[in-house]
Amino acid sequence: MEYKANTHSKAIGYLLWIFGFMGAHRFYYGRPLSGTLYFFTLGLFFIGWIVDLFLIPSMDEAADRRYVSGEIDYNITWILLTFLGIFGAHRLYMGKWITAIIWFFTCGFFLLGYLYDYWTLNEQIDEVNAN
Repeated sequence: MEYKANTHSKAIGYLLWIFGFMGAHRFYYGRPLSGTLYFFTLGLFFIGWIVDLFLIPSMDEAADRRYVSGEIDYNITWILLTFLGIFGAHRLYMGKWITAIIWFFTCGFFLLGYLYDYWTLNEQIDEVNAN
């Protein structure tokens, strides 16, 4: 069995689960479709949100197998996106200086870029870590 690094954290998953009715934990674990569905349905009318309380350990293991560890920490980047994303703090941390400045002056590129980053952040981190 091949060892994969612990790229995602159950603690961060549960922290984001608190905001899970908006899909935050699902985006974190690389499930943007269900994250978007949760966003528009309040966590599938809060029922799916409660069920996810028990599914987080398996989502965490799947994310650890799927994503590549490296210089950029997934947990730090996701915390920065969630709480300071409209200012581009997560992009600054990843070394994307130009888009970080754009995010800062445009509130996350008029919030559309912020939503884009929720959909693609894990892949962006993978790309940076692979280089």
